Amino acid sequence: MKTSLRKLASSLLVAVLALSAVELSTANASAASQPKATVILSKLLTKGRAPKTGYDRALFSDGWGDIGDCDTRNFILSRDLTNIVWRASPRCTVGSGILKDPYTGKTINFVRGVSTSSAVQIDHVVAVSDAWQKGAQKLSSAKRYSFYNDPLNLIAVDGPANQQKSDSDAASWLPPNRAFWCPYVSRQIAVKYKYSLWVTSAERESMVRVLKTCPNQVIPKG
Repeated sequence: MKTSLRKLASSLLVAVLALSAVELSTANASAASQPKATVILSKLLTKGRAPKTGYDRALFSDGWGDIGDCDTRNFILSRDLTNIVWRASPRCTVGSGILKDPYTGKTINFVRGVSTSSAVQIDHVVAVSDAWQKGAQKLSSAKRYSFYNDPLNLIAVDGPANQQKSDSDAASWLPPNRAFWCPYVSRQIAVKYKYSLWVTSAERESMVRVLKTCPNQVIPKG
C-alpha cells in the first residue's frame, strides 16, 4: 500500500512539476527569457508568519521520493556534482564527485560514506518549516510532497553551511558567498511563487536589497 502511494505521489510530482513550469513560463509571456526576479517578487503576498503549530516534516514527505530512475538526493547530486563516479548498486547511487559549493564558494570532494556523506547535503532553498509557516499548511499532501522533492527548491551544498542556515529565510540568513546572493534569492522567489507561499515584510526587504545589486536577475527554470 505504501509503495503504491509513493508511486502515485511520484506521478503527481511529475504532473505538478510540468504544470507549474508552464505557469512560471507564462508569468511573463511577452518576454523571450524567464521573468525577472523583481517581477515575480512583486506578485508574492506579504504577511506575518503563521504559528508553527502542527508542523511535522513527515507531512511533506516520508523521505526522498523518486525522480525518474533516481531517488531525489542522488538526482540532485548527479545534477550538481562533476567528475562523478557511480556505485554499482543500489541503482543511481553517486559514490563520489566534486562540488563547487554555491554557499561558500569552496570546492568539496564528495565521497559517500557513513562519516563523509554529510560533507555535502541537499538543501531546501526555501526551508520546509519556513514554508509551513508561510502557506504550506494549506497545501494538499501532493503539493507538499512536490515542494519537498522539487529540483527547483533543491541544491547540493556544503553541509556545515546548510546546518548554519537551518530554517532561516532571506531576512535572517544569506550564503557566506556573496556572489551567490542573487541566484539564491531569485530561487527562493521562484519557489514561493510556484507554491503560493508568502514572504514577511523583513524577508521582502532583504530580497529587494539583494536584487538592487542585480536588477536583471531572472528566476531559474523549473
